Amino acid sequence: MPAETHVEQTPFDRQAVFELVRDRLADILEIEASSIKESDSFADDLEADSLALIELVEALEEEVAERSVGFRIEDEDLEDMKTVRDAVDYVVARVG
Repeated sequence: MPAETHVEQTPFDRQAVFELVRDRLADILEIEASSIKESDSFADDLEADSLALIELVEALEEEVAERSVGFRIEDEDLEDMKTVRDAVDYVVARVG
């Protein structure tokens, strides 16, 4: 396996996934990334509406698909994502 391919296929660790979710969410909500914690509720703590969550899903699918072909967040799974930790756990379970 060529070295370049191996580097691109490095699996996400939990911290990398959290940082990805946090950074995308900060961009979407126009808040400081450092203010976002894993325990934050999308609706209650971050005041993220359904449109913001859809933008987050699209950003994650695009970013993660570069490392894990075919990565997708199913609509019915999105209903269960209430916190930042839920989103991180979801991605880690599928690509980690």
